[in-house]
Amino acid sequence: MKVTDHFKNADKTLFSLEVLPPQKGESVKNLFDHIDPLMEFKPPFIDVTYHREEYVYKKRENGLLEKMTTRKRPGTVGICAAIQNHYKVDTVPHLICGGFTREETENALIDLHFLGIDNVLVLRGDCVKSETRFTPEPGGHHYATELIEQVVNMNSGRYLDEEQTYKNSTDFCIGVAGYPEKHSEAPNMKADIRWLKRKIELGADYIVTQMFFDNQKYFDFVRLCREEGIDIPIIPGLKPFTTKSQLTLLPSMFHIDIPTELADAVEACKDNKAVAQVGVEWAIQQSKELVEFGVPSLHYYSMGKSESVRKVAEAIF
Repeated sequence: MKVTDHFKNADKTLFSLEVLPPQKGESVKNLFDHIDPLMEFKPPFIDVTYHREEYVYKKRENGLLEKMTTRKRPGTVGICAAIQNHYKVDTVPHLICGGFTREETENALIDLHFLGIDNVLVLRGDCVKSETRFTPEPGGHHYATELIEQVVNMNSGRYLDEEQTYKNSTDFCIGVAGYPEKHSEAPNMKADIRWLKRKIELGADYIVTQMFFDNQKYFDFVRLCREEGIDIPIIPGLKPFTTKSQLTLLPSMFHIDIPTELADAVEACKDNKAVAQVGVEWAIQQSKELVEFGVPSLHYYSMGKSESVRKVAEAIF
């Protein structure tokens, strides 16, 4: 079922989550052990991230450096199929520009359609760690808008290098990312909203936001979107604090602000157990306020750890 259909059929705010594929060498049991404690809250869909290949440089005997690729996690398509088969819930694979040619993207979408997966979250993706700017794969997409166009074309039965239109088209529900504190590469919020609106005009069906810790940022973002005529569902993304190191790590990675009150509370903690408790309490208050606001779903970034998300969900659902 499509994510948007779940929203239409719901009479209250839903619970959903995002998971990471397990590390290379781990079995699917590691992933299921993470998801199992959260299934009592009946998530109608689970997002699965995609992690592109990274590069390492190894010194050869002649002194030259050899560029080698390394992949640390299994494929998102297979993980989505495993989750959908095991739990009988819908999955939302992340589809990114980086690391894919257009042909590889089409093949991934064909596989997803064959597996009965009805949703994709379309993203440009981040640059690899060894680069300072995003570089598309040769023959790949530069922007999420181009990737959306390819999915929309397949939904209309138009495939690459084919002159005819096929009847056996796909029918993906397309999600895109939104940034309550603006994308790090956008010059300002107005420009960021304008680019987001273009994604909606091309065919995106819903928005899921980057994590935030100040609900006012989300409320302002929704208002700006509505003023620009963006009327599709906007799902807030949440993450409970779990470690003191996240005070600097999260702003650096995701370009977000940590409210002074939360930062002071985390700084005052003696250990990460206390930090996790602060994080749960903050996320519960965020969640309650967002439910009152009428959000379609509370979407939790579990980051491979379910304990804090479970405590928050117990207080809300």
